Amino acid sequence: MKAYAPGSVTGLYAPTNRPDGRSRGVSFATADGVVVDLAAAAETQLELNGTAAPFAPVERLLSEFGVTAAVAIDAEVPIGCGFGTSGAATLASALAANAVFELGRSREELLAAAHHAEVTAGTGQGDVYIQNVGGLLWSEPDGPAEAYRLDRHGYDGIGRVEPDITVSYVSEGGIETSEMLADESFLSAARRVGAREIDALARPPTLSALADRSHRYARETGIATPFVEDTFERVIEAGGHAGMALFGETVFAVGAEDTLSDRTAIDTEGARLLEG
Repeated sequence: MKAYAPGSVTGLYAPTNRPDGRSRGVSFATADGVVVDLAAAAETQLELNGTAAPFAPVERLLSEFGVTAAVAIDAEVPIGCGFGTSGAATLASALAANAVFELGRSREELLAAAHHAEVTAGTGQGDVYIQNVGGLLWSEPDGPAEAYRLDRHGYDGIGRVEPDITVSYVSEGGIETSEMLADESFLSAARRVGAREIDALARPPTLSALADRSHRYARETGIATPFVEDTFERVIEAGGHAGMALFGETVFAVGAEDTLSDRTAIDTEGARLLEG
């Protein structure tokens, strides 16, 4: 059984001091994501882009389900660079395993299991939520997250139109999420700057406005590397808006498609089983 989950880019992140660890953030789903091909097997075996490799959150998920499977993971975005590949692979695996093994779990139960596997593996905190619904997701620790269905015509049913929402990007490499989440200096800055920038972002936000706020966030929290800073300047000189994917040495941009090497679209459907 094949399943797909979109990539996800978090432009703003503000941790809280809540005991449940829930945070604030604004993310969007990318059409380039992860496809998983899962089949029952005598023991669990995982492949990542054609090469046998451990993949902790997927292994934890299958163990929680009490099943063993052969799982081939095909990532269409750079791995470990701020596109939520581990979350996408885990959520897609949950959908596929539910179908293959006839587990009978609800969508909400599968989402919760994928999130728990990600958190316990230390590979992410909330990517699966935007990957579940697609579009753009505004997350607050209290109450349900706000999901905006974003396509090339704008926001579905809300009336806020973004003239051009093709997203271009370039990546120099990864930034270890677990290290960032253990860095108290960063977390302190992220709480202050992240809360301010999220509060200043209009609802519903445009991607260009999110990119601008993300740009300020990256600089003021000190996580913008020289590569990121240089790329910011190139995009701005070209008349575009640039932000940083959290966490990766990756810049995403709106309005400067010819400036950066790669481009993608916004996924508006979320994770799903694939036919055939």
